[in-house]
Amino acid sequence: MPDTIMPRPKIFPPAVGDHCYLRHGDRALMARVFMPRGDTGPFPCLIDLHGGGWQRGDLEYRNGFGQYAGHVGCVIVARFRIDPRRIALGGNSTGGHLAMLAAMRPREPRYAAIPLPEGSPRVDASVRAVVMHWPIINPLSRYRSLLLEKGRFRYGIGYWQTEANAAEGNPMLMLERGERVDLPRAIWIQGRSDTLHNYRDPETDFPGNEPERFVSYYRRAGGDIELVYLEEASSERNALWLTREFLRKAVGAR
Repeated sequence: MPDTIMPRPKIFPPAVGDHCYLRHGDRALMARVFMPRGDTGPFPCLIDLHGGGWQRGDLEYRNGFGQYAGHVGCVIVARFRIDPRRIALGGNSTGGHLAMLAAMRPREPRYAAIPLPEGSPRVDASVRAVVMHWPIINPLSRYRSLLLEKGRFRYGIGYWQTEANAAEGNPMLMLERGERVDLPRAIWIQGRSDTLHNYRDPETDFPGNEPERFVSYYRRAGGDIELVYLEEASSERNALWLTREFLRKAVGAR
């Protein structure tokens, strides 16, 4: 007897809009929202942070990724019809670093220094999962290794200002220092030939590259994390597929 083939629900392109989610003085902090269509929710939500060396990038930077994730029934950066129990953080490059940093310290007062609008409900900043696309997880080792390799190359130090700051806001060293942190389910998707992100810190005794080192520390602390290496030719397409499968398992995306 043949297997029964269940009809797949029709999935429409997501609705897209830009929204101000917070104001800092005269500056409006904007988010591009990709809202699934054809369903009423509540939806899981992925808050995706773009890369750009902590100093560059804009709302256009992750447009293609947002369109893709909106197709799989996951709101991308929004506060609309969201299930607060199914929120994930993600990002690429320095955005991946910021996503993991915020996920590990959801109750850090310094990260809530900009107040929410008056009358906003109290919120829990913890998240269910983290999706990292080739993150710079250790800004201090990235800066120092490139400085040794390329002389006066000062990657990201304009943002961090000092090496002490780059060491403090550092998920790798937080685990190495044994800090008490949250450890949500996570995935690190990494191109194998990407030497900007897949490199070995010359100042550590750990035998592997930085992705392997972080995964080892994360698991040792009790966290559930997967590291997936991709070949360069298919990295972008496979990163999207892996993200979809991870979000299905971690937050129930369709």
